Order: sequence, then C-alpha cells, then structure tokens
Amino acid sequence: MAATLTSVWWPDADPRSGDLPGWQLTFAEDFATDVPLGSFPGEVYGSRWTGYEDLQDTSGAGTYSSSRVLSVADGRLDMHLRTEDGQPLVAAPIPLVNGTWGQLQYGRFSVRFRADPVPGYKTAWLLWPDSDEWADGEVDFPEGRLDGTLYAANLCVGRPGVFDLHSPGLAEFDDWHVATVEWTPGAVTFFLDGEEVARSGSSPVGPMHWVLQTETAYGVPPADAQGHVEVDWVRVWSMTPDNPAAGEAVGTGCRNADQETASSGQGSQGYGQDG
Repeated sequence: MAATLTSVWWPDADPRSGDLPGWQLTFAEDFATDVPLGSFPGEVYGSRWTGYEDLQDTSGAGTYSSSRVLSVADGRLDMHLRTEDGQPLVAAPIPLVNGTWGQLQYGRFSVRFRADPVPGYKTAWLLWPDSDEWADGEVDFPEGRLDGTLYAANLCVGRPGVFDLHSPGLAEFDDWHVATVEWTPGAVTFFLDGEEVARSGSSPVGPMHWVLQTETAYGVPPADAQGHVEVDWVRVWSMTPDNPAAGEAVGTGCRNADQETASSGQGSQGYGQDG
C-alpha cells in the first residue's frame, strides 16, 4: 500500500468536534437515542436520515430495507445483515444534511464504523451524483467485502466505471476505524484513522449525496451468513470560502485513461453496475 501519511489537524483530541480550519460542521449524528428494529428513522431520526426501502441492491440479490435492518442502541446505529425467508436483507441509510437530500457541493465526510466479517456482504459507502449520471463521478470509501479488506476508490469524471484511483488493502473491517473523504474542486482525498491514505485528481463538479450503502457482495450470500455493521458517529463539513482549496482549478483529468476496470456504480434509486 502506498500512503502519503499526512496527519489530519483536529481542534482537540476528539475528531468529531466542531468546525475545522476551512470547514464548517453542517451535520453531526451521535445516535444518542435508542430505537428498536423497525423504528428507524421514524420520529426520532426522520428529520436527519432517510434511506432506500424495498429496492434491489447492486447485485440484485439483496433488498434494501431500513425497517428490517436498522436499529440504534448504546449510541450506535446497527445494521443487522442476514437472510430471512430466502431474502438477503441490506440497508443504505442516507444523512439529510441541513434536512435535505443531496445538494452537497464539496465537503468533508467522516464516519466511525466497524463490521463483523460477514461473508457475502460488503460496504460501498459513496458519494453519488444528484444527476444520477454515472459519468458525473463516484467516490467510494470504505468499500470492500466485510470478510476482506476495505479500499478507497474514485472514478474518472466523464468515464463511467473507470477508476482514477483504487487503493486496496487499507484495513480489515472488524476493528473500529474513522474513514474520511475530503472533496474539493481539485481533488478527492481519503483519510483513514487520521492519516491520508490516497488522493485522486479527478473531482466531481456537480452536487452529490452521501449513502452508507451496505449490500450483498456480487451475488447471493450464504443463507446462514449474518452479522452486524456498526456506526458510532457521522459528520459532514462544508468548505468555507477561506479554505485554500476553494481556489483550486477543477480536477477532471483521469490518470488511468486506458483502464477499463469498473467499480460499483449506484444510482439514487439503488441501481447500477458492480464489478
């Protein structure tokens, strides 16, 4: 793994807290109120969260269902992945930043998470264009099979399904990690546990939405496979005018212009390609 290992500056020991230089905190979720299975987002979280419901996931094997998968206990969002009555159940919760679906134009997106090594399931937590056009970009982090290792990926703007960046083998899922995506006009930068691990110069230019898309991995999982993905907290910062990156030239180049390897394309209704 090639890593830049640039430290993230935090205002104190807690990376969840407040504004950062050049970034204004616009969304903060600590899952402070317990809700049982079947009640998320409900009245407690409905103003801050939505998600896909009763739609097929990327592989077509799983069904996104917040009502059957998501609950909150002990300050953590729990995704209980499993098969019921022959149907693999998955989830794709979506934070409503400023109470709104999408309309995110540059920003920092950070989440603390862990997962059981459940065979047949994966994360593809991503920024996806509000236009629902794959050519407008796709940013994935963390992505990977839960029983394997996570990676960062950024797809070339204007070349649907082609990686500009794919940085595999960053960590396993069964430990707690903080994954952060920093999206600016000129670049997309990935941080894991406070260190820069990857950077791409192909930057989406249109508004996007952030989806914690958790799904089956390329087909039907073992019927007895089950386990949990846990989310401790979620943060979103918007870029402020004094951020040095605000003046960057828009990055639309693709360093792998001849590459034809595809990643997980996922539209706002839960469809797309995966490979």
